[in-house]
Amino acid sequence: MTSKVRKALRRTIAAVAALASLMSVAACGGTSSSTAQDGTVVSIFNGTTGTFNENFNPFSPTALGPTLGVIYETLYWYNLATDEDPTPMLATGYEWNEDGSELTITTREGVKWQDGEPFSAADVAFTFNLIHDTPALNTNGTACTAKLIDENHVKLIFPTKNADGTPFDEPFKGAYMQEGGILGGQAIVPEHIWKNVKDPMNYTNANPIGTGAFKLSRFTNQSYSFSAFKDYWNGAPKIDGVRYIALNDASAATSTLMAGQVDWMSAYIPSYQTLLKNYPRISAVNTPRLTTVVMTCSNTEAGCKGPQTDTAVRQAMYYGMNRTQLNKLAGAGAGAIGSPTMLMPDRDRKWITDKNLVTTPETEDQEKAKQILEDAGWKMGDDGYRYKDGVKLSMTIQTVAGWSDYILINDTLKQQMKPLGIEIISTQMAWNQWNENEQKGNYQLSLDSLGLGVTADPYYTYNPRYSSLQMAKVGETSGGQNYARYSNPKVDDAIEAAAGTEDEAERKAQYAIVQKEIANDVPYIPVYINSMLTEFNDSKVTGWPTEDNMYALPAAWKAWDMGIILQHLEPKQ
Repeated sequence: MTSKVRKALRRTIAAVAALASLMSVAACGGTSSSTAQDGTVVSIFNGTTGTFNENFNPFSPTALGPTLGVIYETLYWYNLATDEDPTPMLATGYEWNEDGSELTITTREGVKWQDGEPFSAADVAFTFNLIHDTPALNTNGTACTAKLIDENHVKLIFPTKNADGTPFDEPFKGAYMQEGGILGGQAIVPEHIWKNVKDPMNYTNANPIGTGAFKLSRFTNQSYSFSAFKDYWNGAPKIDGVRYIALNDASAATSTLMAGQVDWMSAYIPSYQTLLKNYPRISAVNTPRLTTVVMTCSNTEAGCKGPQTDTAVRQAMYYGMNRTQLNKLAGAGAGAIGSPTMLMPDRDRKWITDKNLVTTPETEDQEKAKQILEDAGWKMGDDGYRYKDGVKLSMTIQTVAGWSDYILINDTLKQQMKPLGIEIISTQMAWNQWNENEQKGNYQLSLDSLGLGVTADPYYTYNPRYSSLQMAKVGETSGGQNYARYSNPKVDDAIEAAAGTEDEAERKAQYAIVQKEIANDVPYIPVYINSMLTEFNDSKVTGWPTEDNMYALPAAWKAWDMGIILQHLEPKQ
């Protein structure tokens, strides 16, 4: 599931009716729909409303959520709730050669595919060669071929010259920053099955065979189920199965949770403390990890038009926001303080070298914002708005119809910016149109959120969103995620330099350059870090992540982590 789809689902769920209207569901009524003969089966709602479309292709951006982590696994798993070393999964070791052009991986022994066939390094080699030979599958930008060494070792080889043998425009500095995507972002598939797939991009894979702890047992458009894989390499799961359900509409999510018919879901509920008080068997954790931003089409050379292309306007908006008010009104105070570096202050502090850039200001500094605009030539007009060269300081901000919290942010921003002489016009539209506008640059301001990288290394935040290589001109669909059309040679050079070294101190020095530039240019203006509220039913199983033991990110839609969590669950005695 793509980050865009996850955000759309989160927004849909956030629009649930007020909790008071749902309390008509009996506090003690209902039980989980699993039966005694099923054993202990955990029911999950991961945001799907309507019906499921059968797709378990781990290369597909529209694959069903548990495809990644529950069925298929990676070489290593990165816990993005913390900044810690990755956990070995299908690999037990890896080593770069001296110049960073080869990565040798040691695969785990004793692993079986869910059809009983043995897993080996040959499957890893096949997976990466399939990606190399099928460019449409290469969503991580992996640039390697694979050479099988023996049953438990495979070598990934990265090009150091162009295909015709001529040198690269820039000297090869190592492929070290592809490490995270390779080790922690790529599902490994079985060669004995996928070698016969003629169209791997469009294959729906109705009978998926992975190395994960649960195997698909039943599929319908309304629900699908998994049974525990008893020969799982890390030990048989302690629960008997998992069931994913779809609901007719978003408001049914909280009702179903209260009725005891769902055991795990991630949904923002404004009065969730009241819910927990009235339903003792329900617990919740909040793990803010997605930064809400005012995205700007910032680059006139790329075709962006409007006052937001002026750095001074973006800076004035940054200092003119009252983020505490926005968090309280739209996020019920459950959001966390963000950073102008776009990193997570709690998790990523070691990467932020300037103490003045650790967190955003929480209240507005109107005088500073006004002075920035004055110095840039934006003068106040008789109508209370500023003008420069006859152009009114007026911008349109888009969001998706039905995203109630984001609509409230936009409406509040309109009031917060007015005393500065900035006019904000809020507009709502269908998700598809909003998404297309961002990809093609057909917008001035857009309220959105920036998701998580493959690992906690800042490279996976900065390269996709700030590198000139990841942008397209206005009107062209962006292949990368630089929807702000941001371009800064200093940032490009620093990102490239960071990608070419294993030395953490050197990467930190390069990231400091990036942070200084983007904090000044603010192509993405940070608001706050969204709440990521997840609810659990404690009456059936134990072992859910807690605030004190965040062994995985608990969101019910989070790829890879959901497989880790399901392995931790045990029937309640």
